[in-house]
Amino acid sequence: MVARPWVGLPTDSTPLGHHRFAVAGEKYVHALAVAAGATPVLLPSLQPPLPAAHWLDRLDGLLLTGAVSNIEPHHYGGPPTWPGNRHDPARDANALSLLQAALERDMPVLAICRGFQEVNVVLGGTLHARVHAVPGLADHREDPAAPVEQQYAPAHAVQLTGGGWLAAWAGADRVKVNSVHGQGIDRLATGLRVEARADDGLVEAARSDAHTFVLGVQWHPEWRVTEHPFHHRIFQAFGDACRRYSCKADRS
Repeated sequence: MVARPWVGLPTDSTPLGHHRFAVAGEKYVHALAVAAGATPVLLPSLQPPLPAAHWLDRLDGLLLTGAVSNIEPHHYGGPPTWPGNRHDPARDANALSLLQAALERDMPVLAICRGFQEVNVVLGGTLHARVHAVPGLADHREDPAAPVEQQYAPAHAVQLTGGGWLAAWAGADRVKVNSVHGQGIDRLATGLRVEARADDGLVEAARSDAHTFVLGVQWHPEWRVTEHPFHHRIFQAFGDACRRYSCKADRS
């Protein structure tokens, strides 16, 4: 079994000064390297996108990260956007097409925050554009004025589905998670099985019934991953799935 599988991370197209840069959060790269035992490969979000096969033929897994941007509503039939809602059309175009191709190959996918929403959209689900504005749902956003350690501290509990992957890895039926998101799952895509819910009913994690390893979580397990055994186990399981995929993949 390969020691370090190659895992791609679609990047965000971000303006810095007078130019745009392809960026990915270092916390995701670090978690892949130290907890999943993988070699991270940053995939630039080009416009138009390169054909997905150029990358996927050489990769063993795909990590869809969180981002400061939200998926454009036209991808899931959502309401019009509003001033100040940050979008990244290049990230949408690249991540969604890469994800679709990865699913067709049954390539392992771990999807975090925005990435979880991307999985739901690609599989036909919809999103709440503003979770806090939905009657009955809590405000899942962080305090932008708080220190980052407070923003990513455990914020609320989630109920883990009995017999699910997360419950087995946590060794518990409830855990506390951080909460740093404004959008969330509305209609869960057909074929996704709930792995966790918040107490307000919002789906916080799901996995695919039709694929070997496709898992999405709404919180951020990459944050200080080595300090949290449950989160470390999520990345470890993803890394193991990527190693198995590498062994059976046809590289010819």
